[in-house]
Amino acid sequence: MTRDTDYFRSFCSISSAFGTAASREDLLKLIVDSAVSSMEGKAACLFLADEREDRFVAMAQTGLSDTYLHANPLTAGKLVAALNKKGFLAFPDATTDPLLENHEAKKKEGIASLLTVPVKVKSRTIGILSLYTATRREFQTEEIEFLCALADHGGIAIENNRLHRRMQKNAMLFLELASNINSSLEIKQILKNLTNNVCDKFDLKGAVIRLLDDDQNELKLVASHGLSEDFLEKTLSTIATQTSQRALNGETIIISDTATDNSISLKQAMQDEGLVSMIVTPILAREKVIGVLRLYSDVKRDFPDDEIMMVKALAHQGGLAIQNASMYLQLQEDKKSLEEDIWSHRSWF
Repeated sequence: MTRDTDYFRSFCSISSAFGTAASREDLLKLIVDSAVSSMEGKAACLFLADEREDRFVAMAQTGLSDTYLHANPLTAGKLVAALNKKGFLAFPDATTDPLLENHEAKKKEGIASLLTVPVKVKSRTIGILSLYTATRREFQTEEIEFLCALADHGGIAIENNRLHRRMQKNAMLFLELASNINSSLEIKQILKNLTNNVCDKFDLKGAVIRLLDDDQNELKLVASHGLSEDFLEKTLSTIATQTSQRALNGETIIISDTATDNSISLKQAMQDEGLVSMIVTPILAREKVIGVLRLYSDVKRDFPDDEIMMVKALAHQGGLAIQNASMYLQLQEDKKSLEEDIWSHRSWF
């Protein structure tokens, strides 16, 4: 039986196993275990990108001691450019190669050679898969191609697992947030719940809600979370901005980079506050726009469609809750006026 046949059978088994992994942790462990068993390696480690910290963090490993010292996470991040250019990095002698760190730690761990490949999803590098061998190895083309294929397949499995978990999370999240939004008839509390919960659940830096004052033709700040008073002061007059006008016309605007987007007029204020990406969406009560919700991220994000839909739905829920609270207050006032009117009639007798 040829080595190619071995890899083919291994890949078929791995593909089947990927589909049955119960949790994210199981899936990540399966990827590193598959790399070692299929390629007769000593150990393997899977690093995944931490976009907020701009580094790669070891998320699953096998065959390495708990005390083994990996390369600096920031240094690992620098390998991505080289990996993307060449497609892989092979180090026949990992204990002396100047591109690698911690030579003594590798010797102590019994590591001889190292093969590293990128883990990609839709041309975006989300991680690094490294295979370690106990004996010196000049990695052959078929070995490199197999590990690259395993990493690509693993990347797809990780992404599918993430999407599945996010769908479950979003369903529970909408129920929880909608419940919190509607847990009060105090308008200020409703808006506070909305800004706090959205930032917490979507891992955002800040949120601002401004409601439309038709009489004065301005958007008045009514709630915020996670943003400095200085920033809020600088952005008081926002009704004339392009994003506000589009939102007031019922449009949701996604800006992935506030520093380069031409629709952003307060770039310096955004930069000073550390705001990189944002969503601007209208707050609706029935079919009428009554305000604008702005959400800010301190890392560059390409907001997926399901998150955008969630934000729009929550903004609409907030609008309905505001309307319900307003109607309740109006009923309370009407009730009070009616009682006073009845009392005045009684006083005639």
